[in-house]
Amino acid sequence: MRYWYWVEDAFTHKLGSSLKTSQPIWPDIVRTLGHTGQVILLSELLAIILGISVGIFSAVRQYSTFDYFFTSFSFVSFAMPTFWLALLLQILFVNVYLKWDVRLVYTSGLNSPGHGTWSLDRLQHIALPVITLALVSFALYSRFMRASMLDVINSDYVRTARAKGIPEYRVIVRHIVRNALIPVVTTIAITLSGLLGGAIVTETVFSLDGMGYYFIQKLGQLDLYPVMGYLVVTSVIIITFNLVADILLGYLDPRVRLN
Repeated sequence: MRYWYWVEDAFTHKLGSSLKTSQPIWPDIVRTLGHTGQVILLSELLAIILGISVGIFSAVRQYSTFDYFFTSFSFVSFAMPTFWLALLLQILFVNVYLKWDVRLVYTSGLNSPGHGTWSLDRLQHIALPVITLALVSFALYSRFMRASMLDVINSDYVRTARAKGIPEYRVIVRHIVRNALIPVVTTIAITLSGLLGGAIVTETVFSLDGMGYYFIQKLGQLDLYPVMGYLVVTSVIIITFNLVADILLGYLDPRVRLN
């Protein structure tokens, strides 16, 4: 019966109201999703640019010093627990501040009083969460891109393109990278959708007012309606990004297009 009460409330009042405070849930969802989106989009943009670039260069220069270094770095980053990396960065920059009295970044919160959403102060507050999430995603994307590049780099159509005398950079960009991106796009879409649902550990460590932190707070208070609202929004985000991934795959690979 509680569930059906929630369904009725959700459809008639935008995800309903909190059981504890009787406040509407939707404004909190919109606010926290905006904060999470800001952190996630910056971290993913950084991870995609660096990860794909490093993956391409590692595949082209396979078994080079560059390849060995970033292969090792990626494995370490991917295996590193997120909460441990976040705490390590906090300790590092707190010690920098205490030793040299230089406030490069902040270790918690989203803003200092009196500062806006898009400001240098906001960037200083979200820098560490962005670095934390970007390192984990970078490790995943660079490994996927390298493996995917190696799968196609010696294909028949690549050898044919080289035999025609096409410059190497055009062979890499137009023939190898485009086909190698196909599995990477799916990985990025799934990772991005999960993170937009709330980077729970990272937001909790850095006390960010985002979706993950909101979920943990409401779950701890046993406030079930906001938790249900969070799950609905997260599900919609995941389904949407999977759809976007399918559309992008159709653009990148004509073989998967519908006739």
